[in-house]
Amino acid sequence: MDKRLLGKTGRKIGVVGFGAWQIGGSWGEVSREAALETLDAAVDAGVTFIDTADVYGDGRSEQLVGELLRQRPHDHLTVATKMGRRANPHDAGAYTLDAFRTWNDRSRENLGVDTIDLVQLHCPPPAVYQSEQVFGALDTMVEEQRIRAYGVSVETCEEALTALRHPGLATIQIILNCFRQKPLEAVLPAAAAAGVGIIARVPLASGLLSGRYDESTRFAADDHRTFNRHGEAFDKGETFSGVPYDIGVAAARDIAALTPEGYSTAQLALRWIIDRPEVSVVIPGARSPEQARANAEAAELAPLGTETTEAIREIYADRIRPLVHQHW
Repeated sequence: MDKRLLGKTGRKIGVVGFGAWQIGGSWGEVSREAALETLDAAVDAGVTFIDTADVYGDGRSEQLVGELLRQRPHDHLTVATKMGRRANPHDAGAYTLDAFRTWNDRSRENLGVDTIDLVQLHCPPPAVYQSEQVFGALDTMVEEQRIRAYGVSVETCEEALTALRHPGLATIQIILNCFRQKPLEAVLPAAAAAGVGIIARVPLASGLLSGRYDESTRFAADDHRTFNRHGEAFDKGETFSGVPYDIGVAAARDIAALTPEGYSTAQLALRWIIDRPEVSVVIPGARSPEQARANAEAAELAPLGTETTEAIREIYADRIRPLVHQHW
């Protein structure tokens, strides 16, 4: 798999990574055995970057990734986790060095490591991005060798651009997909100019861009695609990229019709992101070895042609942009 530099971490990683939210929780039940088989399949297919968070399954995802690290110590994997969503109340005042150390101790134990490769603030309150004290605390965490580098996971382009003012920032994780194209305008160019890596999350719009769902599809009660459609649990943009489900299904059907021979629709959507040189890594999730292998194969497919890329842009402009562009 082609490798790209992960921002200011200095590490080169495979351009398709693994998003470990699905194996942690909020996507329906995934057994421990299935989760580990899926992680193994991803690494066998060339994945070298795994993204998790301390709140995915209340630590379950980190623990599964930690088990993978113990089983595959020679695969040179880079692991990123996130912190901040455990704060209660979740406000800017909770983002202190003492809290960071406490959250970091738990994540290091879950992962079974002394130093975490990359720790990201997990969609914090907007005021956090303005705080020199918060980013100073992150610098201290690096000095203490608790973490090797830090980044932010953001909801909005404005948050990303604010975070870029902090010189120690190594990466920005942001929703980027065929249904969320606003980051192409300012965030990707600014990050590239600053040497900051882009981690593209929710690349398939919670599965809409896999082409597998229709208007009659129903999701499990413990799946965020059921319980967070209107932002009941967290930012609604994390679910179907904030696109109303029926509209997203119809637009995804139009994108599926553009799929070149030899691609799946999901691979088309992943390749659209990979074709952006400013992106360090895209992190699709997977619940089965087959999904993990298919995601990784997107890195080996030819870049999309201009005609296909323009057609995707037009679908976004006509069907999706009025619903999401101004919000995130």
